[in-house]
Amino acid sequence: MNTQQKPTLVQVIAWMTLVSGIVNLFWGFAASGTALATVVGVICVPITILPTILGIFELIYAAKLFSNPPQAMQPSTNIAVFEIASVLTGNIFSMAVGILALVFYNDTVVKDYFARLNGTLPSEPATPPAPPASLPEPEPSPVMEEPAAPPAEEGPAPESEEKPAKPKRAPRKVAKK
Repeated sequence: MNTQQKPTLVQVIAWMTLVSGIVNLFWGFAASGTALATVVGVICVPITILPTILGIFELIYAAKLFSNPPQAMQPSTNIAVFEIASVLTGNIFSMAVGILALVFYNDTVVKDYFARLNGTLPSEPATPPAPPASLPEPEPSPVMEEPAAPPAEEGPAPESEEKPAKPKRAPRKVAKK
């Protein structure tokens, strides 16, 4: 794994997570300072600390993604979900980073990278699938014309048809208590 380059999407995830972590740190400090400046805001301080905590976790995860040699780790979808949830604190940038991170985590190149990193896949690059063999051209089936039936005169329906008899039901069994 040391000789192979990290996929571009993994590097993009690392950079986005790093920038989002820095933005969340500043956002959390600014929101906490603003909340502490008001009387009612003192009650809201625990909510304003959450972006700061998320920012710390994002910086740690980004540092692990940037490490050389790479460390064995799983894609952090939890951080991406918390980035999306940070829109509740007013941080739109972090929400966009979380959505992009989840999209990039579902890419096959990123999944293969993390699988090789954790030792669950061989380190050989994936070969593209062979093109499908050419199929024979479909032959059109012959068109058979059906003779047109003479139109029947519509009149009252014959009442000699019998109605089917109702099916008979077996008596219900009652469970004993």
